[in-house]
Amino acid sequence: MGNCLAGSPYDYDVNKVSSNAKPESPPKIQTPSERDRSEDHKLPSTPIEVEALRRGTSSAARNPLVAFSFADLRKVANDFRKEALIGGGGFGRVYKGSFSPPPPSTATSLPVAVKVHDGDNSFQGHREWLAEVIFLGQLSHPNLVKLVGYCCEGEHRVLVYEYMPLGSVESHLFSRTSPPLPWAARMRIALGAARGLAFLHGAEPVPVIYRDFKTSNILLDGGGNAKLSDFGLAKDGPVGEQSHVSTRVMGTYGYAAPEYMMTGHLTASSDVYSYGVVLLELITGRRSLDRSRPQREQTLTDWALPSLPHKKRVMGIVDPRLMGGDDGAPPARAVQKAAMLAYHCLNRNPKARPLMRDVVASLEPLQDPPEDPGAAR
Repeated sequence: MGNCLAGSPYDYDVNKVSSNAKPESPPKIQTPSERDRSEDHKLPSTPIEVEALRRGTSSAARNPLVAFSFADLRKVANDFRKEALIGGGGFGRVYKGSFSPPPPSTATSLPVAVKVHDGDNSFQGHREWLAEVIFLGQLSHPNLVKLVGYCCEGEHRVLVYEYMPLGSVESHLFSRTSPPLPWAARMRIALGAARGLAFLHGAEPVPVIYRDFKTSNILLDGGGNAKLSDFGLAKDGPVGEQSHVSTRVMGTYGYAAPEYMMTGHLTASSDVYSYGVVLLELITGRRSLDRSRPQREQTLTDWALPSLPHKKRVMGIVDPRLMGGDDGAPPARAVQKAAMLAYHCLNRNPKARPLMRDVVASLEPLQDPPEDPGAAR
């Protein structure tokens, strides 16, 4: 995961190969493989080396993390039995578990999610794991998932997060068996996720670009609050006179900003575009890329974008499950404002897209009840 072991605390070019995408999810983007110049750098392979790296990357406050042994994690995750399995994907498997946190916590048992990487002992697989330790070991916000600890023992690379009982936004938004997410819940998710991105973009001493914003990476706690997870693709943003950072093109088709896909130039506006796609998914109930639909409707942005600035036409692309639901149709004015916000986020000119802090300000009045400006930022 990290490719440079010195410099800014977020100086990690994380080129993710896969994530928790399901078979029907949009495919991952990856340019042809190339030798990474940093492969000659030795990555930490023990908890002592990981903690030494964490101390050396920043003078900023670090979140306390538990360095688990793999034997400890077997106990935490119920010996990785099948009944403890709660998810999985290209990265490996996720198990539900619990453990007694050390002081100063007063909790006797803390539910956790244990993400076990799938035996990928490559340089890239290791740095993906390490990037999450570095980023989530330093960043803390109500709309970011909390990293509890990690395991770095032999070939084992494991991450332990706070448990998010309601799972991903993707699993609720596109479920064919569960009741549809109410409009108010969708706008609450949109606001929480926007606050998470705004925090990353304003992080000190270096802004952070999330680079893989999508519904499967937004998790919900027991109260339905949205939190960003999976920082495997996160990268430090431009500073000073830099206009962008250059990277290999990575991400997920249907979500990645077009200028980033064409040039590899990464900016905070790249995240804003991805946010616009997710907001469009929340409005329409459709996936960003859906091969099962007619050709003209397969790419969500191509299908929906022409309707967004038109007050009457936009009501025709709202998730039909909301229009006849028990909660009644969503307020037309709220739909129109959310649609125009998505429209601006999806501007082909990245410099014309709003800042995420402005997106937050636009979403606060759309909450039910409306939130006061600046609340819970």
